[in-house]
Amino acid sequence: MSSNATPKTAVTPRIYVACLAAYNNGVLHGRWIDTDQDAEDIHAEIQAMLAASPVPGAEEFAIHDTENFGSARIGEYESIENVAAIAKLIVEHGELAAELIGHAGGVDQAREMLDDQYQGAFKNLAAWAEQLMEDTGQLNALPENLRCYFDHEAFARDAELGGDILAIETSDGLTHVFWAR
Repeated sequence: MSSNATPKTAVTPRIYVACLAAYNNGVLHGRWIDTDQDAEDIHAEIQAMLAASPVPGAEEFAIHDTENFGSARIGEYESIENVAAIAKLIVEHGELAAELIGHAGGVDQAREMLDDQYQGAFKNLAAWAEQLMEDTGQLNALPENLRCYFDHEAFARDAELGGDILAIETSDGLTHVFWAR
């Protein structure tokens, strides 16, 4: 099974934003905010939460929790622009994007990998190797009676350990393969 289209998600990434003035006074005040919107809209929701704070003049906030970001890490003081960019990528590409962000080193690198380096989804790395050999015709260099001895699993393992590819397994049991640069 191979597909170059990355899966989408119906799950909305959210952050819990807390009012620090209230928090520092022993009061929990905050709001869950959907992050599949523009950063300006997220900022507006944060300002509305701060305006409703039990502590007058509250201005500072922190992200105290996240939901539906997978393994993508959101810091307590992460920029809202970055949160919105990460959420957008997760909404577009699902769990794969959430996993890839950590491996790639950031949302921009993850987007580039999804756009330029994605090889598809496979049942395992050996299936990727077999598809690669078929697509490129590399096995044709071997005599036909020896082709069945080619070890796709070992080839795939070496490609991953050698840094030629990045493989990410998702909860649906698929292995997503990217060329490494």
